[in-house]
Amino acid sequence: MDDLKHADVTALLAQFAAGMATPNDAAVLVLDRIARIDPKLNAYSTLSQTLLAEAQAATDRWARGVPQGPLDGVPIVVKDNLVSRGLPASWGNAALSTRVAAHDEVPVARLRAAGALVIGKGNTPEFAVDGYTENLTFGVTRNPFDPALTPGGSSGGVVAAVASGMAFAGLATDGGGSIRRPAGYTGLVGLKPGMGRVARGGGLPQLLLDFEVAGPIARSLRDLRLLDAVLSGQAGRAQGRAQGRILAIPVLGDAPCDPVILQAFAAMCEALRGQGHRVITGDLPYDLSDLNAGWGHIAEVGLATYFQQDPAVAAAAAQKYQAMAARGRALPASEFQAIQHAVTDLRRAAQGLWGYDAILTPTSAAQPWPAHESHPAMIAGKPAGPRGHAVYTGWVNAAGLPAIAFPATIAAGLPIGLQLIGPAQSEGWLMDAVEQIISPFRWPDLPPAG
Repeated sequence: MDDLKHADVTALLAQFAAGMATPNDAAVLVLDRIARIDPKLNAYSTLSQTLLAEAQAATDRWARGVPQGPLDGVPIVVKDNLVSRGLPASWGNAALSTRVAAHDEVPVARLRAAGALVIGKGNTPEFAVDGYTENLTFGVTRNPFDPALTPGGSSGGVVAAVASGMAFAGLATDGGGSIRRPAGYTGLVGLKPGMGRVARGGGLPQLLLDFEVAGPIARSLRDLRLLDAVLSGQAGRAQGRAQGRILAIPVLGDAPCDPVILQAFAAMCEALRGQGHRVITGDLPYDLSDLNAGWGHIAEVGLATYFQQDPAVAAAAAQKYQAMAARGRALPASEFQAIQHAVTDLRRAAQGLWGYDAILTPTSAAQPWPAHESHPAMIAGKPAGPRGHAVYTGWVNAAGLPAIAFPATIAAGLPIGLQLIGPAQSEGWLMDAVEQIISPFRWPDLPPAG
């Protein structure tokens, strides 16, 4: 059982195949770790009541030599804004927490069809529109590397569970960086697929339009490939050389970034050059000011529309989100149309990634901050607004591009995450490039809270 604690999904499956461990063993392990660790981290909002029965069925299939699929018996955590059979999709909201789903939405269904076992739901801020993880219904989620700090958001519960060994992998969503920033804060790899790679359907309303995609979070690059292949139905490896022309963007405009992150970024640029990539340091060749000016209105309009459709959810929502919806109802149609024009212009400009094979940036401008606070007030000694830490990620969603978050190093006991962004349909190339600079299995130790 101690060997399983340090296993990634690929190693776990190898142990199943060799008869050295069973899905029952894996399920018992994660439930034991949840009982011991989750009171400190609060990663889970809900646990499945059928996990052990499903693990026994998977154990029986392996014993007969007929596993259901490439993930049979692997315990995973699902973000609490994704609909999963037998569990509520609470989205941090008290009204939704009482509604148990009778079906799986498409990404969850694909994982289950491959044999994955859903442990439970990873906590998320209400409506998944914040960069930290706290809500009135389930409370605050904490970082396994330092429980006084946030694991980020909105996929904080998922990354806290995976990083602490309370799940072997996770399924989350990313509408503005919600996979990449939390993965960066917890030393994990996370894939934000390009628009359309992972099918959606049968879920909650997407407040952030088609910006929000579902994708995997894992402890290793090889696991990320496996999970992406199941979710997308496409191969996770590119053909040919992975070397390319990479634009390295350490800062965006005059937005501040923590010096320790910039140091890790510079070191990674050298590592990529050492692997044969041509790395050019420069600025993003596009003006994001129109997109940034309207970014906050997107969730406001989405909430206003959703609250009209479901008054019970609106009544249970925290005052902060009721105020957001009120602003959304008051927004002139012309302003929302201007946002749509800004998105269209960005997508058109970014189609060829301005002549580069990839763009490298930090995942966040700041390292984790106190768990109860929505954002760091200061970054690199300068005042920072609510999205000051998130400047690197949202434009990628608006552009519909794929991106992979990966760990650069650990500084002062905390991981530092970077992201590699590619043009449409470059997920395999991005994973190949990252595989050159991080070990395929890079998680020998769990963080202190584990």
